[in-house]
Amino acid sequence: MSSHKLTCLECGAVNRVPDAKLSSGPKCGVCGARLADGKVKALDPATLAKATKNDQLPLLVDFWAPWCGPCRMMAPQFETAARALAPNARFAKIDTQDFPAVSQKFGIRGIPLLILFQNGTEIGRLSGARPAAEIEAFVRNSAKLPA
Repeated sequence: MSSHKLTCLECGAVNRVPDAKLSSGPKCGVCGARLADGKVKALDPATLAKATKNDQLPLLVDFWAPWCGPCRMMAPQFETAARALAPNARFAKIDTQDFPAVSQKFGIRGIPLLILFQNGTEIGRLSGARPAAEIEAFVRNSAKLPA
């Protein structure tokens, strides 16, 4: 039986989820948080590092800041795309104002910036505020998800 490694975006524990259970709302074995519920999770740098290294499902991270108008405008579109692609992809965000070292680590020069990770690798970037349909298409095409 095939399975996926998923980092709990609440507590940072790495979970192994059988493919058959992915669409039935799997929960973290440590804290009980939902692992692939279509909600956007706010991350800290430690959880981001762990998830980008371990997760086998596509993880799209929105690098944003509260003072950024386009970032705030895109947030509802990002949430819509997250719901549409669950449980086949997960969405998270990290505040570059609170965690400036993250911008340096990933070479971020402008926000909003979406970076897609899978299997410990960055597989794509999409810059600028985008509508939900473009975000979904980017994830589907980059991660080769079914339409």
